[in-house]
Amino acid sequence: MTKIAIIGGGNMGGAIARALTQNSLISEVRVSDINENTLRSLQNFNNSIKVTTLNEENVKGADIVLLAVKPWLAESVIEEIKDAMDYSKQIFISIVAGVPFEKLCSYLYEEAALPPMFRMIPNTAIDVLQSVLTIAPYNNVTEEQKALIADIFNETGKVFFVQEKDLNAFMSLSSCGIAYAFRYIRAAVEGAVEMGVYPQVAKQVVTQTLRGAIDLIDTNDSHPEEEIDKVTTPGGITIKGLNEMEAYGFTNSVIKGLKASLIK
Repeated sequence: MTKIAIIGGGNMGGAIARALTQNSLISEVRVSDINENTLRSLQNFNNSIKVTTLNEENVKGADIVLLAVKPWLAESVIEEIKDAMDYSKQIFISIVAGVPFEKLCSYLYEEAALPPMFRMIPNTAIDVLQSVLTIAPYNNVTEEQKALIADIFNETGKVFFVQEKDLNAFMSLSSCGIAYAFRYIRAAVEGAVEMGVYPQVAKQVVTQTLRGAIDLIDTNDSHPEEEIDKVTTPGGITIKGLNEMEAYGFTNSVIKGLKASLIK
């Protein structure tokens, strides 16, 4: 059973905290944040979450320390906690976008050692235990530590281990990508309303259609184009709709959107 200290209880840190209260491998979830309303909201969700405004107090005795602050705060917050951490016993995870291991090491550096470190990119679906969690281990991580992190976070979605150089591409695909999925849902609902369907009904139809599409390609282990071929008959209405979307740049827009959100 593992104790985790989360530094930062905002949108992503708070979502991780809520998810981990439902985790079979986590015995204690702690969160520190300067905003007392944020901490109160987390305790209202689950009063087993231990909260404090003191980052250095939060990390003492934890097995995992997870940094979930804005990128420009990473250095100053690590400065607060590094003397309170036990590098020989604690695992350090950063979900701070755009702050590489090289900088994290310089912030944490002690002559004796560095803690085992991971960088992780989750998305907001962790709140419903359906996140994509892209994780890069640092080169001082053991296989046992890697397995522990996989076991913990596979209960909140699906874990993918990658090299650090690939993290930003996966962030575009999953962390930013969830917003792109919501934008498709919004567009489809708006189109349905124009065709005379009530918005709430349209939203249910669109989301169930997406669930069905996901289950089909997962169950059949098929390429999306294979499933498209099954519903596009010659001269039919589906191919007309697809061709009209492509004429207005559907595929190109998706690709350009993903590449625009890539941190370089």
